[in-house]
Amino acid sequence: YENNVNNNWYTNYIAKWCIDYTLEIDKDSTYGSSLISNEEFENWSNLSEKISLEKIKNTNIWIQQDGFLDKEMSSVDDLKSIERPINQNWSWDRILRSVYIKQADVLQGIYLFEDDFSLDEIQDNFDFYEPKTVHESSLSPCIHVILACLLRYDQKAYELYLRSSRLDLDDYNKEVSEGLHITSMAGTWLSVIEGFAGLRITEKGLRLNPRIPDKWSSISFKIRYHAYVLEFYIDKYEVRIKKNGGDNLIINVNGKRVELKEENESIISLIGSKRNP
Repeated sequence: YENNVNNNWYTNYIAKWCIDYTLEIDKDSTYGSSLISNEEFENWSNLSEKISLEKIKNTNIWIQQDGFLDKEMSSVDDLKSIERPINQNWSWDRILRSVYIKQADVLQGIYLFEDDFSLDEIQDNFDFYEPKTVHESSLSPCIHVILACLLRYDQKAYELYLRSSRLDLDDYNKEVSEGLHITSMAGTWLSVIEGFAGLRITEKGLRLNPRIPDKWSSISFKIRYHAYVLEFYIDKYEVRIKKNGGDNLIINVNGKRVELKEENESIISLIGSKRNP
């Protein structure tokens, strides 16, 4: 909910990534010469090194912004139901002084750059920030679903999936009279595909780590990946993938390298898999 802050971790991480990526591209420039001067390169490198990305001492937890730890470290569980949503029941002064978070912040950065962090780092930050998040934004539950699936927090993942998919149906934020949350509809799709199906598009190709909710029997969906249309069917026992012809394609399923050939359906067993429910 806060807007006047210094050294927001998410903002700083994005800025640092942009600078580092620019320097990396410049160093490997195919144009035959550098696009920025040596002085600029040195200045940008120094700037990147000095960007503030502070952690709570002796922990893996990044501090959301300067002064965040000065707040009273309460939990959403401490709120009374009649106080929810707080943006309709509290003064803005009280909201801004509270520790409560409207939507994924530090966890949004971790979601975007998942491979930059260890599982322990992701878990420690999720355990610290999610209990302080009121999810009073349609952008919030889906990001937490995806991270919760990664951490094997099955109950929390499904709870937040319902919050994303039923946000307007159950009018969680008591504002459906003002219109629908289209972002939550997209977030629901992300929850299923990146969360429960565990699909990632990486520089090394597609990666799939499914985790089907207990109350579901299966998931099926299609995606377009490069020149291919891929059809997925996933249940608790196997994954079936079919593509619409073309050259062979490699996909990683639960750490196993699988080659998809022409229009043949590939069947991958999940029995005994490290991610098998």
